[in-house]
Amino acid sequence: MLTIKQIILGFFSLIGMAILVLFLITGWYTVDESEQAALVTFGEVNETITEPGLKFKLPWPIQKAEILPVSTNTTSVGYEASEDGEVTEYKDEAKMITGDENILFVDLVVQWRITNPEEYLYNAHKPDDILYQASSASLRGVIGNSEVDDVLTDQRAEIEETVLESLTELIDRYKIGVTVLDVKLQDVELPTEKVRKAFTAVTDAREERLTKINEANKYRNKEMNEVEGEKDAIISRAEGDRTERVEEARGESSRFNALYEEYVNNPEVTRQRLVLETLEDVLPNTEMYIIDSQQDTVNYLPIRPLNKENGQPTISEDDVESESDEAEGDESNDQ
Repeated sequence: MLTIKQIILGFFSLIGMAILVLFLITGWYTVDESEQAALVTFGEVNETITEPGLKFKLPWPIQKAEILPVSTNTTSVGYEASEDGEVTEYKDEAKMITGDENILFVDLVVQWRITNPEEYLYNAHKPDDILYQASSASLRGVIGNSEVDDVLTDQRAEIEETVLESLTELIDRYKIGVTVLDVKLQDVELPTEKVRKAFTAVTDAREERLTKINEANKYRNKEMNEVEGEKDAIISRAEGDRTERVEEARGESSRFNALYEEYVNNPEVTRQRLVLETLEDVLPNTEMYIIDSQQDTVNYLPIRPLNKENGQPTISEDDVESESDEAEGDESNDQ
């Protein structure tokens, strides 16, 4: 017959065996490289495990480990892609109206990551659904403030940036423990084929207009460059002419100053020389004879006798000056 002591010892033995079994079953867990673990003690997250490997914890129900992915997750709006690559479109979710009252089918993909496991696990029920609804609301709000041309053509990058800012603001307000990394518009389509053809025609006309504008700008730049080159050439020639005329003027001024100095030293001889040089310039290749009032040849003035061989004067300007000086000397001696 069992005694009370044996019963108590058996009871505690069963409890110990149960704890041992629980520890062997729930006292360890593994974390892969693409995972993170939130260690929950009596319903409160007190540690986040990010290093991969085999980990140990207190058995359930004291502690439990919530395994969460650390890789980038995707949430799609307007369509759903299965693992085998098949795409299921949801036209009702993708149908949106633009700011200029046009209907579009817009698909969006959101890339996000769990950055706060405690908020992700306990701050909200089904945080994935909250993220989906916030993504759809942000997309509809931006599309509703945009024109159809902007969404379908060259403003998609700006629209994606605006959606990302709006969605990030909502997620920060909801505190569901995720961080939105990026958003991308997928298919953006018009509702009917007839509308798509009309928009395509408008788009082609716009592109042709831009092409014409670019060609006109190219021609204008070419003409402007040619005109600028011609202007620079004219300015360069004018600068050259100015420099040449300035140098000529300086040379003439120097010659005039030298002539003036000679005139100051011997005015009469210089005056006669100037008269003779002027006559030579006015009457080139002409023999000149200077006579006085009695119709006699003035001997002391420079008279160039004809060269019998070639008809050229044989007396140089130096001889003329020396003869003039000698004539003046003879006059002074006669006096």
